[in-house]
Amino acid sequence: MEKGKSHSKNMQKDLDILQSRLDALEASSEDRHAKSLISVLKGLVENQRQIVGEFDHLKKAIDLLTLQIFKVENSQKS
Repeated sequence: MEKGKSHSKNMQKDLDILQSRLDALEASSEDRHAKSLISVLKGLVENQRQIVGEFDHLKKAIDLLTLQIFKVENSQKS
């Protein structure tokens, strides 16, 4: 993983690349069965993108909650 980049940003980038490849494959495909499979794969990619986004929000919420806990602990010590 590159320094300074979060895992979720790398995952989003990978999902964007996969989405682009699926779009190209869908555009070049003439078989109805292949287009149906590509449609399912695109749905899975979109769901994975949403899961990554939700996970990122949960991490931020946990960080904020942890910060508040430390603030309360520090104020009680004073």
